Amino acid sequence: MKRRTTACPSCGGPIEFTVGSMVSVCEFCQSVIARSDRKVEDFGKVAELVETSSRLGCGLSGTFNKKHFSVAGHVQYRHPAGGVWDEWYLAFPGGRWGWLAEAQGKTYLMFARKLSSHVRIPDFDALDPGQAVKLGDSEFSVTERGVATAIAAEGDIPWAFRSGAEHRFVDLQGENDVFATFEYGPDTHAYVGKEISLDSLALEGDGWDVLEAQIVTEAASMNCPKCGGALTLHAPDSALRVTCPNCNSLLDADNGKLSYLQTLGKVKKLKLSLPLGTKGNLFGEQYTVIGYLGRYAKYGGISYPWQEYLLYSQKIGFRWLVCNARHWSFTSPASGEAAKNAADSSDSVAYDGSTFRIYDRGVAHVKHVLGEFYWKVEAGEQVKTADYISPPRMLSYEWSETAESKELTVSESVYVPVEEIESGFGVKELPRGFGVGPIQPSPSFSKGVFLAWPFLVAVLVVSYLAFSKVGTNQGADPWLCFYGSLLVSALPVGILLYLGSFEKKRWEDSDYSPYASE
Repeated sequence: MKRRTTACPSCGGPIEFTVGSMVSVCEFCQSVIARSDRKVEDFGKVAELVETSSRLGCGLSGTFNKKHFSVAGHVQYRHPAGGVWDEWYLAFPGGRWGWLAEAQGKTYLMFARKLSSHVRIPDFDALDPGQAVKLGDSEFSVTERGVATAIAAEGDIPWAFRSGAEHRFVDLQGENDVFATFEYGPDTHAYVGKEISLDSLALEGDGWDVLEAQIVTEAASMNCPKCGGALTLHAPDSALRVTCPNCNSLLDADNGKLSYLQTLGKVKKLKLSLPLGTKGNLFGEQYTVIGYLGRYAKYGGISYPWQEYLLYSQKIGFRWLVCNARHWSFTSPASGEAAKNAADSSDSVAYDGSTFRIYDRGVAHVKHVLGEFYWKVEAGEQVKTADYISPPRMLSYEWSETAESKELTVSESVYVPVEEIESGFGVKELPRGFGVGPIQPSPSFSKGVFLAWPFLVAVLVVSYLAFSKVGTNQGADPWLCFYGSLLVSALPVGILLYLGSFEKKRWEDSDYSPYASE
């Protein structure tokens, strides 16, 4: 790949610019050097990169769609809700660049999309989470609007990086895992791509065989800055909030350093069904319970609580186990398809070949916080919610808003029998569900019962006709045939009545029950 060499105006060290790059970070003095046709300019020094568990590194190479590329640059952004995400710049032949973003265990590869005169990107302030947006012939749904801060960089970058600069962005999701980002500034840019696996890029280069191994910081033992008590971080690379089990302090864990925020209100000692640090296996993956949220919603002046256990896997990141009215579900991020047309007034949502019906809407409040979390959660935090069900699955939408960002998070839950959790995590006597859960699967019965039903009734009728003498009182007894048909029908009819009752009970606590008029 063609490169242009010059001297760093700050330290005099050699700097090479990849063709098409606008700035390069000097590896000797960490200065950001911008180039033009006639001169180079020093944009100032950058902060050191925050250590993350990314497998990528500048200098690696790979292929995408049969096109060779090299990883030429790297920028880290501070998210408005806290935490850091990595953005890597892939240099392709002909001066073409790819943007590879890593955030919350997902990887998105995007390319700049040239906008024709008839394509107009809406203004930044005009977009809200859940809103539908057309980009050419494609339709997207807004998932987040916020302001990020560029904090560190290395290598060659195809835009004028400045440390500490704010970047207004809007993230969108489309069908088939298509992802888009609008970046607002003096000029507005659109980037479109898809969620991918790093393994699909056939990465290679110095040290890649080592990087191929799992690079995740193991659990770290630390001391509470408030009371000095020992505590353990199971996901130190990702934790942003931690609670001290000794003094009940809420701590900030940004950049791997603990700092005291506040002492949480005195509460009775919580008895967790899954204690923090519990390890287990679920759906073929190994997890550790690292966090607990006690949440509730109010309806008619009454609080309806539930519990959420944050699970962490070194391989796939974060998942949740939710216990609501003693019914358990496993929760993971939904794909981009779920966010499309996710207006909070919709009565149904199409997703993954199924139709999900609205079950409830409300506001979820955080009451208790224990353990560590990947966002800056606080007791009292609240989000607007909407739940859609298609048993045994549920789609949960959460709309959050701060002074700097608005975000839509969509999660998919699947019902989990309590016995599977007890077996997977080695615990006993977990709470059993009472009543019918919103996504509890309907009882299953053998199809043979219903297939045999009409056959047996037909046998009875044929037998009656064969032995009866029309016009006489002799032969088969018609009442015997009638009562026999009732007896044969008792089981299948009883099953159908039970299933109908089961479905009605599922919707008893919903304001959107399809049986409300019955």
